[in-house]
Amino acid sequence: MLQRKIFYQLKPFIPRRYQLMLRSSIIRRKLESVSAVWPIDPKAGQKPKNWSGWPGGKRFAVVLTHDVEHARGQDKSYQVAHLEKSLGFRSSFNLVPQRYVVSSDLRHFLVRHGFEVGVHDYNHDGKLFGSQKVFEERAPLINNYLREWGACGFRAGAMHHNLDWIGMLDIEYDSSTFDTDPFEPQPDGVGTIFPFLVKRKGIKLPFVEMPYTLPQDFTLYVLLREKTIDIWKNKIDWIAEQGGMVLVNTHPDYMCFEGETCGYEQYGARIYEQFLEYLLCRYEGEYWSALPREAAKYYKNSMISDMGCGGQQARSLKTGRYA
Repeated sequence: MLQRKIFYQLKPFIPRRYQLMLRSSIIRRKLESVSAVWPIDPKAGQKPKNWSGWPGGKRFAVVLTHDVEHARGQDKSYQVAHLEKSLGFRSSFNLVPQRYVVSSDLRHFLVRHGFEVGVHDYNHDGKLFGSQKVFEERAPLINNYLREWGACGFRAGAMHHNLDWIGMLDIEYDSSTFDTDPFEPQPDGVGTIFPFLVKRKGIKLPFVEMPYTLPQDFTLYVLLREKTIDIWKNKIDWIAEQGGMVLVNTHPDYMCFEGETCGYEQYGARIYEQFLEYLLCRYEGEYWSALPREAAKYYKNSMISDMGCGGQQARSLKTGRYA
């Protein structure tokens, strides 16, 4: 926690290019030591107790999400949505309420075309989880945006998380965690490629935690400078074998479309297109393609139906382990 606070205090004074160079160097030095749990943690394939499977007997689920980090990402969101729609996919776009002027035109466009809008942090300054006092001050403001946008999902900036505090939000699901990602500032993975229920304090029903299960595009294509989708393909194949959930988090900000000049923190959008094409070609008819709100609702209803109130399957707020 202390190291994170120091980093965010110093971050404004460190040029972006040097931030990326430093993070890239740290990750590369760490790769070999985490090879047993990244990109695949074998233990994360265990099915939830009483799990009855995905709708229609599908082998696994596919959930596409995007974090729109800056205003430039909003402009590219239209291109990402058109690409997905042309291939038969829909996704969720998580927007930051107080970092840039959120486009109501974009929100309405996405909803009109069958996509989902979620709330991404508050202002993405790295301080949301700095203390419970700060979180409690910002939670009502986040809830206002959830209501205003008709959103039911949340994801914190930089994947910071405290599931106990997140339970204060008026959400159906959160997606601020991951099965395994030792390169994140808060690297404690939840150790599962399935959604899970999280108990809330008081009488509220649990919310659903939706961990991302593929490495983030930023890690692979900006920090590690990967040139292929091989790591994604291998992880997809493994998740399909386990019957889990392929949940990917990509960033329109960092995608470079045809005709554009790619910056130093961008990668070709063709990479993302290849990822979608791989799902279509390799697993056509085998997966359930769902918005995160749909997958969360299905999981919650399935578990509550199978287990009464769902409490037995809910995870501990602090450890992420099954209660």
